[in-house]
Amino acid sequence: MPGENLSRDEARERAALLSVDGYDVSLDLRSAVGDGDGEPRTFRSVTTIRFRCNEPGASSFADLIAPSVTSVSLNGRDLDPGQVFDGARILLEELAAENELVVDANCAYSRTGEGLHRFVDPEDGEVYLYTQYEPADSRRVFANFEQPDLKAPYRFEVRAPEGWTVWSNGAGERADGVWRFAETKPISTYITCVVAGPYHYVTDSYTRTFEDGTKLEIPLGALCRKGLAPYFDADDVFLITKQGLDFFHDHFDHPYPFGKYDQAFVPEYNLGAMENPGLVTFREEYIFRGKVTQASYEARANVVLHEMAHMWFGDLVTMEWWDDLWLKESFADFMGSFANVGATRFTGAWITFANRRKAWAYRADQLPSTHPITADIRDLEDAKLNFDGITYAKGASVLKQLVAYVGQDAFLEGARRYFKRHAYGNTRLGDLLSVLGETSGRDMSAWARSWLQTAGVNSLTPQVLLDPAGRVAELAVVQEAPESHPEERPHRVAVGLYRRTPEGALERYARVETDVEGPRAVVSDLAGAEAPDLVLVNDDDLTYCKIRFDDTSLATLKEHLGALTDPLARALCWSALWNMTRDALLPARDFVSLVLRFGGRESDIGVLQMLHAWADSALVHYAAPEWRRAGAELLAQGALRELRAAEPGSEHQLAWARFFATVAVVEPDLKLLTELLDGTSAIDGLDVDQELRWAFLEPLAAHGAADESALAAELARDDTASGKRHQVRCLAARPSAAVKAQAWAQVVESDALSNALVEATIAGFDQPSQRELTAPYAEKYFAAIERVWRERSIQIGMDVVRGLFPALQDRPETLAATDAWLQAHPDAAPALRRLVLEARDDLARALRAQACDATAVDD
Repeated sequence: MPGENLSRDEARERAALLSVDGYDVSLDLRSAVGDGDGEPRTFRSVTTIRFRCNEPGASSFADLIAPSVTSVSLNGRDLDPGQVFDGARILLEELAAENELVVDANCAYSRTGEGLHRFVDPEDGEVYLYTQYEPADSRRVFANFEQPDLKAPYRFEVRAPEGWTVWSNGAGERADGVWRFAETKPISTYITCVVAGPYHYVTDSYTRTFEDGTKLEIPLGALCRKGLAPYFDADDVFLITKQGLDFFHDHFDHPYPFGKYDQAFVPEYNLGAMENPGLVTFREEYIFRGKVTQASYEARANVVLHEMAHMWFGDLVTMEWWDDLWLKESFADFMGSFANVGATRFTGAWITFANRRKAWAYRADQLPSTHPITADIRDLEDAKLNFDGITYAKGASVLKQLVAYVGQDAFLEGARRYFKRHAYGNTRLGDLLSVLGETSGRDMSAWARSWLQTAGVNSLTPQVLLDPAGRVAELAVVQEAPESHPEERPHRVAVGLYRRTPEGALERYARVETDVEGPRAVVSDLAGAEAPDLVLVNDDDLTYCKIRFDDTSLATLKEHLGALTDPLARALCWSALWNMTRDALLPARDFVSLVLRFGGRESDIGVLQMLHAWADSALVHYAAPEWRRAGAELLAQGALRELRAAEPGSEHQLAWARFFATVAVVEPDLKLLTELLDGTSAIDGLDVDQELRWAFLEPLAAHGAADESALAAELARDDTASGKRHQVRCLAARPSAAVKAQAWAQVVESDALSNALVEATIAGFDQPSQRELTAPYAEKYFAAIERVWRERSIQIGMDVVRGLFPALQDRPETLAATDAWLQAHPDAAPALRRLVLEARDDLARALRAQACDATAVDD
């Protein structure tokens, strides 16, 4: 048997053989609180599965990852666990037409966020549990058939310590010391869920009366650790929840199908959130302990709506196998922004999508591991890595293009038919294309081939010819595709013409929607227009492409980007300039200069914070090494200038304060951070709350201006789980060889740290100002990663391989070492090789950008 992995071929074979009628799962979690004899290791899990086999006498297997199995019974026949259980699978032979499997196992609590995660709150010693399964970790909690197309109803019962509350997908109640939950609708294994502990719980309700007079009532709940209760703005979470339910009921014509709607904010969570029906789980960082900008609230609303969309796209109708993961994730990513704009106060969410989400997609789509939106997922390790910028953000971008292509009404009507036709079932690409073809009247196969079944991103560049009178004689759009993925796609785009007004603003005066097919398309409707100062291809962000500029437009942006009045157009131009920087077409110092010149005029706070992140990345990765110090000083000077100029108490002031801390390198700037912390200096309106204190402390620690005692004192001030994560990150950031050795050993040589503390340690270890200090670990990295991948969970393996790649050793020698490892390990796990290939590509891109920047003339 092949261990913990599961191939697509095996899953298809099992699905053709078996169908599942139902599960009864009994968990005894009373061991979670310990018995005074040390940390508890396991809990009892008893599972009864009723299933049918259409070939009586055949053999198959059930999935379970557990330290031990007490008993296995198949159709009343006791099986020897030592003979049928290999640590990951239970062999099932001589199946009957109708079968009952009972498995009594001892399953392990998790510290990696996979399976049943156990967290001890350092603030009060309370224990909190939650499950996280996608794509295939429910088998760490109960025996099952772990693949999305073997759906079934579930009945859970849970024994828990006194004083705890337990939640699951269905409504529950406690009797005789046991929590019993209502049977679910048929759902996949990976979206079952249990949350247990002394959580703080708030309730509300949602009511909807439909046109036919029927009434829907949905109990709402929101929960978090008790230590976060003072910060928990559940009212705002409920507001977004109700607005989202109204929006999706208006557009989907299918009532929410899963009874209650609880939302649990849980500690040490690996993901942003997970769409378990009736019990959505979120990372608790969405509860804000300090002041944050509206961009953070918008992001949280987007995640709430994203997960809610999954109740239909993913939970009600589920992809057959992980090849079609996009059928749920792309739709949910699109619907998050679509609903945010249509139902909430965050009407600028498409700007955030254009600026932030698509940046994720553009990066992923230019990596050597890029893949079509409908991917080739051979096994579960492939599936784990496919939760990427292509499946989410590119897929959502393509759906936005689809809405422009077929029309919003046809798109939504297709969704409604899809839900009704496939409710509680599983689908493939063709099932969705079929209903969209019906509602749009278009043949969707050619569109799907171009957009869903090919990889890579196109570039669109305007070409402008003027007549002797200075008007547009011809305007064309040139489409280019990379050699590695030469597909030229049909793009429905808007082309906008902009010019400067007498008052100095840069405003649009003409806009035309057109289809771009093939290498060059003439936009005939713009002939005769006045000469533009700026041509913006893909105005309004209708398609998925990299925008390029003609020479006149680029010159205009370099001088007048801040004068562009439309916030979406401005965000698109910033995104395009960033892509040019990454592609070594614009020197990094030029991008930094643009941020310094025009960032202070950016009204959209989410765009501003993205500019800060990009400017920092440009400095750290893409600037010529000899300019980095000067660039950092320029960024710090500019950030401090904007910080002092910002409106006191504003979110822009907060954003500039955080950015200033990120780029501070010289002694006067570090001294100011110290004085802001101890109160000897102040900036009018800037509240240095606990979260901001930690943000100031990390650069101080990294530059040797805050030692271990200072960090211990800060932890005493903030002795919480959040404070501990911050302290661990800051401790690992200190500029000491001994500190780096300890951090490396804690992450690479030991599995004692939880997933959250592994993440924090890695974040602190890799400091841009400490390239020489971490240089010895490049060789150690390549020596360790295959062992780490083999011995650790896939989540921790991903964190280590991605997070500790020596990207800051940005020299040709590091590139050569990476190539040598890849050449010497052709048989390494494909998922591991993919991660290293991606990191290698980022490094090669950085070296090209640095070469471009080195040719620039420093102003």
